[in-house]
Amino acid sequence: MKSSQLNPNDNPSVSSPRDNPCFDRDSTVAALNALADDGTSYLLPYAQFLYAERNSNPALEKEPDAPPEKMLIRFAGADVVVLGSGLKRLEQNVQKYELKFVKSADRRLAETLNTHVAAVAITLTKENV
Repeated sequence: MKSSQLNPNDNPSVSSPRDNPCFDRDSTVAALNALADDGTSYLLPYAQFLYAERNSNPALEKEPDAPPEKMLIRFAGADVVVLGSGLKRLEQNVQKYELKFVKSADRRLAETLNTHVAAVAITLTKENV
């Protein structure tokens, strides 16, 4: 009978891109599943993608512990704001319409992940959405 306990050596490293809890990619997706920090999940169709913008987080000026990067992913009906580090990988996946989902992960994981998402906020931009 096999033990139900997991052996740490059997688990892939959390730093592996395939095992990152913050995002995943899939070349066949038609929508981004954005999971906001308030627990709400949004499916945003890539057919309504407008643009993405990645830059340093302006909050760093006032809060030295703030996530270093900010990324805006704008759709026709919603804006997704992602705070974290190593967000270039997310940008590359959005460029190819391959970002399957994005969600935040515990800050303790930031040192072990090449791409860490600290926060995700979604703002609906149209009342009829």
